[in-house]
Amino acid sequence: MVPGFIIWLAVHLHEVFAENSEADWPWFEAGLSYANAKLPHALIVSGRMLSDQMLKDGLKALEWLCHEQTDEQRRFSPMDSNGFYPQNGSKARFDQKPLEAHFTVSACLEAFLATKKRHWLDQTLKAYRWFPGANKLGAPLYDAKTGGCRDGLHVDRLNQNQDA
Repeated sequence: MVPGFIIWLAVHLHEVFAENSEADWPWFEAGLSYANAKLPHALIVSGRMLSDQMLKDGLKALEWLCHEQTDEQRRFSPMDSNGFYPQNGSKARFDQKPLEAHFTVSACLEAFLATKKRHWLDQTLKAYRWFPGANKLGAPLYDAKTGGCRDGLHVDRLNQNQDA
């Protein structure tokens, strides 16, 4: 049984999506910023338990986000944190953060569990491959020797911190 507060949160999230979503911007708010994939992920999980429409809308939002996070070379390119991406605005150029790839991997895996469609495994792998170097710089963020992960990509270099 799903606790009432969880149901309330799921319904509220779905209402926010319905109120803010537009045909060319199927999203929860008027911009993309941090941890974007967590929103459709939550709607997909909730929809699997509560409502087919929640599930469909979560998948729709995640599909759009994956499209927006794909560059010209068809690589995963997470929302850049130096200005993000306001609706009707321009996408920022760099800095890219590992948490965006991590959350996208998780959301796409959940979408696969919900649909069993190979497409979501492909999206999962695309986001995962950002870590070992399938990114704008062609540079690995993950260090197999130390198990560390760089904090992100700058326009011309890796962030050398390993807090991620």
